[in-house]
Amino acid sequence: MLHDNFQIDIKNYALFDEAFTHASYVNEHPKENLKYYERIEFLGDAVMQLCVSEYLFKRYPNLPEGKLSRLRAAMVCEDSFSKFAKECHFDEYIRLGKGEEKANARNRPSLLCDIFEAFIGALYLDQGKETVVSFISKVIFPKLDMGWFDHFLDHKTELQELLQQDGDCEIEYQVLAEKGPDNAKQYYVAVLANQKELGRGTGHTKKAAEQAAANQALKELRG
Repeated sequence: MLHDNFQIDIKNYALFDEAFTHASYVNEHPKENLKYYERIEFLGDAVMQLCVSEYLFKRYPNLPEGKLSRLRAAMVCEDSFSKFAKECHFDEYIRLGKGEEKANARNRPSLLCDIFEAFIGALYLDQGKETVVSFISKVIFPKLDMGWFDHFLDHKTELQELLQQDGDCEIEYQVLAEKGPDNAKQYYVAVLANQKELGRGTGHTKKAAEQAAANQALKELRG
């Protein structure tokens, strides 16, 4: 699964067995001398904090500390990690005791979050930070471009700060078109700097379309 989906060749399978094992399973198999995920999850949490912080710091050079912290908190949290775990099908590999299985713990967001962090801890111990960054670059970082966390960002302000860091720059947002009925209208907007178009965006409100256009302009400017 890890090799096919993420090109990861495991060296120490015991680490991943530990990462996907719940305490209830260990309690039901006392003779097997098993370990469960909590210690390795502790490490995975710290690794995720570091990797996401480093990525955001480099990606958003003009974003102040407070906004970076809020964005990181949105990415490194139970809700996000539980969704990532499901997306990676990690829920299918958790070893649970019979009671927890009957209680549908496999779909419990808090457990899915823990397992995702434990997996990251195991991956870090087995492969190192570079492989962790490669993995989350495929699973997590693209969500920024997909707009998962846009409500924690202000692309218009970020674009303004970038364009005006070397002096004044006239920034204008133009509505190119409005389509659809009033209850589901779609706006098409272009952003221009000194009358040169930098990007376009769409949204169900003018503000959302402007944010999308600014985000596209930022991508183009950063290559």
